[in-house]
Amino acid sequence: MSIETVEVGGTIRLGQFLKYAGIADSGAHARELIEAGDVEVDGEPETRRGRQLHGGEVVTVITDAFETAVRVA
Repeated sequence: MSIETVEVGGTIRLGQFLKYAGIADSGAHARELIEAGDVEVDGEPETRRGRQLHGGEVVTVITDAFETAVRVA
C-alpha cells in the first residue's frame, strides 16, 4: 500500500483531517469511522476525533470497502 501525503499547513484535528484528505464524506462519516475502530494513527488505534495532528503522522483507515494510508504534512 502506498502512502499519499496531504499538506495541511499546521495543526488539524483527526476528524477534520479525514474530511480534508477525502477519506470521509462528512464529519458524521469521520465520526463513524473513528468510533468503529477503523482509524489508526502511526499504527495505533485512535478513538478521539479531536486528536491533534501536527505533521509527520501516518493515518491509516481500514474498512471492509477500502484501505488507505495518508501522511500528514
